[in-house]
Amino acid sequence: MRGDGLYRGGPSGAAPRRGRPPARPTRAPLTARARPAPPLPPPPLPQRPILLKGHERSLTFLKYNAEGDLLFTCAKDKSPCVWWSDTGERIGTYEGHNGAVWSLDVSADSKFLLTGSADMSVRVWAVATGESLATLPHKGPLHAVAWAEGGRAFATASDPFGMEVPATVSVWDFAPGDVAGSTARPRLEVVDRDAPRNKATRVGWLPLNEGLLVAYENGALRVLDPNTGTVVREIQAHEAAISSFAFNATKTLLVTSSHDKSAILWDVKDLRPLQTFTADVPLNAASISPITEHVIVGGGQEAMNVTTTAASAGKFETRFYHTVFGHELGRVKGHFGPINTLSFHPDGRSFTSGAEDGYLRLHVLDADYLALGDEDNLDDPALERALADGTYEELEAEEEAARAKEAAAATAVRAVA
Repeated sequence: MRGDGLYRGGPSGAAPRRGRPPARPTRAPLTARARPAPPLPPPPLPQRPILLKGHERSLTFLKYNAEGDLLFTCAKDKSPCVWWSDTGERIGTYEGHNGAVWSLDVSADSKFLLTGSADMSVRVWAVATGESLATLPHKGPLHAVAWAEGGRAFATASDPFGMEVPATVSVWDFAPGDVAGSTARPRLEVVDRDAPRNKATRVGWLPLNEGLLVAYENGALRVLDPNTGTVVREIQAHEAAISSFAFNATKTLLVTSSHDKSAILWDVKDLRPLQTFTADVPLNAASISPITEHVIVGGGQEAMNVTTTAASAGKFETRFYHTVFGHELGRVKGHFGPINTLSFHPDGRSFTSGAEDGYLRLHVLDADYLALGDEDNLDDPALERALADGTYEELEAEEEAARAKEAAAATAVRAVA
């Protein structure tokens, strides 16, 4: 076959022939049709929390790292956990304690983790590998640990034990290159000789490590000199035990929660109270939003007192308050036991709570949340009445039914289209 011919696929053995290919058949012109209308967007789905179940017993404390991608939790089951904060996937556990773990703290660079346990020891862990780098024995159960700014020191608070061992606040030096050597013994131990049984419930460092802030079971707040242990300042912050405290992102504000059914917002510089948030149940935890003027608190009646009634009777909700006006803005329910710990995510768009029921609930806040508490919707008479007369649950059910009705209507319109 020569290259100047065009083979047309005749019978096998047939000689090639020249010529133009036959004309292609013409198609009838397409009739003009109207384009279908684009489908309506689906109705927004309700924001549901991510339920995390990795502990066998009640949650005691949780903490985000500085970047917010990791969530560290501890419970009465002696095995602290670390999770991815965006998906709730558990990364691993830190095995080694022989008792309930009451407190933990992660260093600013997310390399080291401190845990304090009822087995009378504090452990220093390598976050990435889970290796226990040092074990620091104490004379009593540990209820609080906290890294200093810069990560070159940390503080611990141990409970009294027996009749001879008093409650003690200790300061330890820390060298990343020599963990075991630098933590061989505490640099400072502080004991209240006038009230040796008054245990510390939380410890934290003031800006630039200028002082050590300690909360006590008798409701007092003290600022200690981290070098000498001298009491720089002391105030009676609450009428009952202070269960927790938390700074805002810049450490200019502090919120404390207490079993006296209140939480108080403080100016860190002079420990001056700025706002009081009252509740009708003991409060165990509080946190300050980094992006809105909100505070969240959690607590509830002791589980033993409400085991024969509905979960709502225990009032195990997370409550939102306006930091300036002190109004209660709303509640988030879901737990079946008192909330023991909670915290906003560092970006302020989600929060996590841990409770006596052994569950963690990671709540993602929707776009409407950012407007919560604005001047336009701050004065809501219906909400104020519901919170005052105890019909908040009914109001919430009505709003949920209204949202469901709107979603059903949107679905019907989409089906007709």
